[in-house]
Amino acid sequence: MTNTSFHKDFKLQGKSFSTVYELLSFTKKSFDDDVYEFLSVWFSSKDSIVVQTSGSTGVPKPILLKKEYVRNSAIATGKFFKTYAKTKALLCLSPVYIAGKLMLVRALTLGWHLDIIQPISNPLEKLKSDYDFCAMVPLQLENSIPFLSKIKQLIVGGGVVSKALIQKFKSSSCSVFATYGMTETITHIAVKKLNNFTLQPQFYKVLANVKIYKDSRNCLIIDAPRISSDIVITNDVVELISDKEFRWLGRYDNVINSGAIKLYPEKIEEKLAQVINERFFVAGKPDAYLGEKLILIIEGKQRKIDFNDTFLIKYEVPKTIFFIDKFVETPTQKIQRKKTLDLIFKAV
Repeated sequence: MTNTSFHKDFKLQGKSFSTVYELLSFTKKSFDDDVYEFLSVWFSSKDSIVVQTSGSTGVPKPILLKKEYVRNSAIATGKFFKTYAKTKALLCLSPVYIAGKLMLVRALTLGWHLDIIQPISNPLEKLKSDYDFCAMVPLQLENSIPFLSKIKQLIVGGGVVSKALIQKFKSSSCSVFATYGMTETITHIAVKKLNNFTLQPQFYKVLANVKIYKDSRNCLIIDAPRISSDIVITNDVVELISDKEFRWLGRYDNVINSGAIKLYPEKIEEKLAQVINERFFVAGKPDAYLGEKLILIIEGKQRKIDFNDTFLIKYEVPKTIFFIDKFVETPTQKIQRKKTLDLIFKAV
């Protein structure tokens, strides 16, 4: 598609359109404004778009992304998942944020048919159509378990998919993939299959034209010249399996140094998910003896927690448990750990 103006006619798959709306199927008229706002920028003469980071690990900030790089990201996704022209896809994420914007760009770049609905927590419940491709956050996936047969391939981002949740869809006909990426990398640069596979274990596999390394902290470095002119240095601690695969261990800035032992909260949380149904996370609290002691924060009412069936080693058992009515969140419902901890420590 060569036309860059939202107002000019353009062609896709040999058919002429006078507006972008003719390309897309809308199920909620009240949702048109956000879509229109993004597409009017996308088809403008500007060569970049402005997006906001999520703010889950810091203050949200605007980032300028070249349209050329955004298209390249869309093409890489299409190639990996083999979702080419005439793919029927569903957008159930807000187009205000990067993940929703990318679904629109994929549809326009690859020639998809895209249905757009409100970004609700149970997007598949009332839908009658089947789809080839969809993107969700973990909460939407959990609420969509009974209806996953409507989707062929599903990518999940914006949060960790727990082992407990994976067990709920492991036999589904829908192929579910966890994604790894960030706003700076124009959503995902790697994916990991979560079900319907024959070989164990599964690692994150990078998309085409992406190189990965580690720095002295064992944090991932991303070299992806087709989507970013800069090398991306992350705070994600990884184990490199090969030059195309890695295992994610956790955030460097979340690592807890307790009695000279390094604890990775995300790995401890995987084990705790077996006995905790509410939202929760673990963190380090300053301690005169240990340096930091491991604590557990649960969103919900106070109750006893039995750690016997969690496979936690002795260092991974939380020393203290805190309960809070509501976590502090970003606009996309990611938990803001530091701000939530500030609330708790002020109240203690």
